[in-house]
Amino acid sequence: MRRESEALMRAALDAAERGWHVFPLRPGTKRPALHGEATCPRTGPCASGHRKWEQRATTDPDRIRATWSRAPYNVGIATGPSGLVVVDLDMPKDKGTSDAPSGAATFKTLCERAGHAIPATYRTRTASGGTHLSFTAPTVVQLGNTAGTVAPLVDTRAWGGYVVAAGSITPAGCYEAVDGRAAAPLPRWLLRLLRPAPTLPAAPLRLPAVDGSRAALAALEAECAVVASAPAQQRNNTLNRCAFKVGRFVAWGDLPRHVAEEAFQAAGEARGLTVTECRATIRSALDSSIRKARPREAA
Repeated sequence: MRRESEALMRAALDAAERGWHVFPLRPGTKRPALHGEATCPRTGPCASGHRKWEQRATTDPDRIRATWSRAPYNVGIATGPSGLVVVDLDMPKDKGTSDAPSGAATFKTLCERAGHAIPATYRTRTASGGTHLSFTAPTVVQLGNTAGTVAPLVDTRAWGGYVVAAGSITPAGCYEAVDGRAAAPLPRWLLRLLRPAPTLPAAPLRLPAVDGSRAALAALEAECAVVASAPAQQRNNTLNRCAFKVGRFVAWGDLPRHVAEEAFQAAGEARGLTVTECRATIRSALDSSIRKARPREAA
């Protein structure tokens, strides 16, 4: 146990030497080991108020040694404070029967379409066989997390996110650095996909009456207004929920699908979501709503 703790402490110190802010994860897991707000003692680092893992992540070697001397904690890297954007290339959930390509395969295709090779940068192999590609974050914009919106099985972690550091161990296996070079700058073509659209002043939605029934257009306008006023952290979930609600009118033939898609796309982009995020969320929500829609008389 002592040897394991020392190895994990070394992993935390190695990450901190790169300027990456680390915090403890529960031994053998990917979950933060720090207390939550409900059990916060309001002492020490939290004396002036509860501080979450992102705020408590550190590069201080003395704090790291003090923390990892207490238990064999796995190592989390808070990507936002570390100035990182990490591209997480997942494996299909059901490796035995799924024909779905891996995140690495879909990301390779994405790179080819953009006319670029897969970027050479710091690379970690995850316990599940996936890959983390670490890039230095741009200074011109603060990026958040994405999940499957860039490409299937391709997630990104930035502000509000974290990744498990090389050297950490889970029952599924260990995390291992397979390319230890310095993190490269985030490619511009990838930044364009991840960068949120600028938030524009919300304008009244104007829809032509010839493109749908009065009730369908009223519902669409109301749901787009909800998207336009959604809290920043709930933008994508709100877009998904609102598009799903309107999907029944598409299923009933009251509203052309392209009208719903264009309206929600405009509302989502105006609220600051990326073009890619909006398109993927709207398509998924409408597909699901149309598939599950009950007959009009039963609704």
